[in-house]
Amino acid sequence: MNFRQFAYRNVTRNKRTYVAYFLSSMFTVMVFFSFLLFAFHPTFETINSSVRTGLLTSGGIIYVFSFFYILYSMSTFLQSRKREFGLLMMLGASNTQIKAMVFIENLLIGTFSTMFGISLGLLFAKTILLVAENVLIIDERLHFYVPFEAIIITLISFLALFVIISLFVAFVLRTSRLVALIKSDQTPKKEPKASIFLSVLAGLLLAIGYGIALTVKGVAVVMALIPVVVIVMIGTYFFFTQLSVFIVRFLKRRDYIFYKRTNIILFSDLSFRLKDNARTFFMVAMISTVAFSAIGTLFGLHSYLTDGVIEINPYSISYKMDSDDQPEIMAEEVNYIHSQLKSMGVEATSETIDVAFVDMNEGYIVPVLKESDYNKAAKLIGEPIIDVGEGETIINDQTVAMISDGPKASETLMTFLIDLEGDHTLTPAKVIQTNVFSSMNGSYVINDADYVKLPKTSMNRTSKQVYWMTEELSRDEIVELGEALEEIPPYRVSMIDYTVFQIERGYGPALFVGLFIGLIFFVSAGSFLYFRVFTDVDKEKEKFTMVTKLGLKETELKKIITQQLAILFFSPIIVALIHGGVALTALSHFFDYNLINESALVLGGFTVIQLLYFVLARHFYIKQVKRIL
Repeated sequence: MNFRQFAYRNVTRNKRTYVAYFLSSMFTVMVFFSFLLFAFHPTFETINSSVRTGLLTSGGIIYVFSFFYILYSMSTFLQSRKREFGLLMMLGASNTQIKAMVFIENLLIGTFSTMFGISLGLLFAKTILLVAENVLIIDERLHFYVPFEAIIITLISFLALFVIISLFVAFVLRTSRLVALIKSDQTPKKEPKASIFLSVLAGLLLAIGYGIALTVKGVAVVMALIPVVVIVMIGTYFFFTQLSVFIVRFLKRRDYIFYKRTNIILFSDLSFRLKDNARTFFMVAMISTVAFSAIGTLFGLHSYLTDGVIEINPYSISYKMDSDDQPEIMAEEVNYIHSQLKSMGVEATSETIDVAFVDMNEGYIVPVLKESDYNKAAKLIGEPIIDVGEGETIINDQTVAMISDGPKASETLMTFLIDLEGDHTLTPAKVIQTNVFSSMNGSYVINDADYVKLPKTSMNRTSKQVYWMTEELSRDEIVELGEALEEIPPYRVSMIDYTVFQIERGYGPALFVGLFIGLIFFVSAGSFLYFRVFTDVDKEKEKFTMVTKLGLKETELKKIITQQLAILFFSPIIVALIHGGVALTALSHFFDYNLINESALVLGGFTVIQLLYFVLARHFYIKQVKRIL
């Protein structure tokens, strides 16, 4: 058996040691290939070039991230093999041979992971294309094709990446003295200590960062972004390197906790593992926070745009035209809309209302509606009707989507009096907030008898508005009707479903790319945790072998392992979830829009993924430990 065969069999016969590194590398290749699969799809040559540009740019980001991710995975992998290297040196292997072996092994794993990653990408290509087709909202079908260009670029890119990493690792690999390598997992360590000052500082920095993020509003959120990120990052680092160790040491000093049941085994080396993994936990927490915040921001912005548009325009179709314009044009265009609905077989109900725009005070124009018109429009969208007596006035405030920093429109409208003919005035007395009629300045609703008494001299202009509510339309019907209505100037007609469709089509590429990259970051963070946990599995086997001989039951063994893994797996994720929740709350303050549902969906989804990750890791970890008992 020559040296190359030895390296090959070392990989193929020791699958457990290499499987995590192989799978993480394969996943990275598959994701990169999937991006190229979209970017070079023939459909994008004729439509939406911004999608291709976005995908190629994202592919570049993923490639750079892949380099550091695989490099870190490799370095963690090598740390767990010190004893193996020591045994090889004892059998006569030189430093050069060990470096050559690592180089060959890494090339083998890199080659196979690249090939399997591309194969998996091809296997799930049709499914991924169908998902992308719906997220991107494009008219053309993303049919399956053989992506020769994507395959070649992925092969060359990742084979080159693995060669570079293999050379780099072989160059920087340091082999210690033989005895130190063989006893690398037996060298006693002093119990880690934590600085009280730095532990307190960690808590203070996190509290200050959270406090600023949760209290600033509007544009101040952007101004506070960088300072808050820096403060929270420093606080997070000291939390894992100092405060977490301090908490464990504090608990160990409490006899009623430390000596309770199996806690003595749980806490015996927990501070060591927290200290050893502190940098990994910090990195996982920050990467996960980026994933949570990015995806939460994309979902939040999507909801903010679409919900805001729907709230301001609750009618299926709205047509507005000033009464001073030519009435024959209005009649022609309204008939055109009716004919389009009829020709498509769309059931629709319509109402026409009059709106007077009254100059209240030096150019402050406020819409005034009569009670009957308001109630007709309210019935159309299922809003409650109102009763306005003669001489009364009701203020309809801005919709929630229109409210920005500063006083509400109703606060200003309450200060005005509405002049009527004959020196009569109306005093506003009641405020409601509905979507029946949207205006940045709010609006007045008055009795029909009072409406006809509005003096012509105070009117800036009058308008006739026609609203339609249609049955639910399919996407094809929305597009067909929306394109037909483009014959009318857009400042006179709007179709809300078509507007939302256009927003989602334009927003789709950003949402798709953001979801992909966010998931990559999160899965990568989970892989980091998997590596760190399974790096110490051999030492844990020895520990549990000894305590089992002292009478530890299998149920107690599973409980201890579950508790330890839960602490190691969820410590950085819980911190990241808190960071993400604070970040999304700050985002909601910036938009002045409630993002609770979006935040719960994103953070809850990632929590479920992490739980699944934990269950799988726990299953294989317990299986490994029980194998030697």
